Amino acid sequence: MPPEEGGGEHGCAVQDHPPATDRRDEDAPPHSTPLLPAVDPVASEEKEQQEEHQQPAASLPEGPLVEILARVPYRSLCRFKCVSKAWLAFCSSRDIRRRSPQTLSGFFYNDRSGLHFCNLSGRGQPLVDPSLSFLRESYKDIFVEQFGDGLLLCRCWNTGTRSDYLVCNPATEEWTVLPPLLFPAQEFGHLLHFKPITYLGFDASVPSRFVVFAPLTNGLNDSRKLAIYSSETGQWTYVPSKWVAGTLVDHSRKTRVFLNGTMHLITLHKTIVTIDAEGKVWREIEMPNELPSGSDTASIGQSQGRLYAWQIDSPRNCQLYIWVLEDYGTGKWTLKHTVDILELFGRHYRKDEYCYKMFAIHPDCNVIFLTDGNKMTVSYNLDNHKVDVICTESMYGLPYTPCFSELLSAGH
Repeated sequence: MPPEEGGGEHGCAVQDHPPATDRRDEDAPPHSTPLLPAVDPVASEEKEQQEEHQQPAASLPEGPLVEILARVPYRSLCRFKCVSKAWLAFCSSRDIRRRSPQTLSGFFYNDRSGLHFCNLSGRGQPLVDPSLSFLRESYKDIFVEQFGDGLLLCRCWNTGTRSDYLVCNPATEEWTVLPPLLFPAQEFGHLLHFKPITYLGFDASVPSRFVVFAPLTNGLNDSRKLAIYSSETGQWTYVPSKWVAGTLVDHSRKTRVFLNGTMHLITLHKTIVTIDAEGKVWREIEMPNELPSGSDTASIGQSQGRLYAWQIDSPRNCQLYIWVLEDYGTGKWTLKHTVDILELFGRHYRKDEYCYKMFAIHPDCNVIFLTDGNKMTVSYNLDNHKVDVICTESMYGLPYTPCFSELLSAGH
């Protein structure tokens, strides 16, 4: 099935893309205000007053209208701003914007020129500022360590070698600087100043809290202790690892899933180790037994409240297998989908310059995102088999869902 040009509807009830012919507010950033419709210079004052009285805002009490708009996706709010000045004021309200339901809006990704943002629609200005200009007044150099749905974990420098770890919200331009991460010198010796591997955990349903996990390894990925930062306490706690001795977390790809208050990490032994936000519950889950033995590495993601795993069988066959964890308690996986990637990209055979990858799954519906490693990044709806091009270049992006709630622990 060849891909269709221009990102379209992905079959999600929560998706709300404007028609392709209406580009006034396409992917409008949260801090922008769409232009008001042009006024006919020959329109009479009586006509303008009559139209103003006919606006829905004048016919509904403010309380019910606020409650209605607070349940409208943000993309629709951007369009509603064009109705009238009253609607512009309503839809720009911080309270309404904070309460409006959000869904996947695009992807952050890095290349040699820095951090970028790709809108899910494939069109329009970035929903957020990928340069993170609001941090540039305080820091000279910024490196994004982790993406956590609506938040970013960054490492920032001013001068010298000292750096700060901070968590920021690109939608509200707030950030929180984390306290220094102290290493137990008696255990790590010369690794006292070794830069840790960090994982950000954030759940938009609990926007006031985020956690950062930092496994303290011995240099061989063998985690002896774990440092956990909680925005609720504002400090790190250090707990001894309760994973099986010799557990080697695959830190090379920093693949992680934060689901139901628990962090999930892939190991080098094709298992998933988990730890809850309080550092009390530790588990290890076997990956699907049917994982192909090809050279591609299995990945994990979450969609609709469930854990997913996927893998391509071999670089030549290019068959994609997707499993869902049906029973969290027993670790039972079920094969849900098999996808012929070459057919999906409209090709009959694999050329050497292409390296196909599935890099994400939509958090709210059965849509996956893939790239050919060369010229194209697409979305594929597993229900109606529709393919949409979202980027005309290779992109290994990480999903971004805007969150307009304020960080209670934000210092900026």
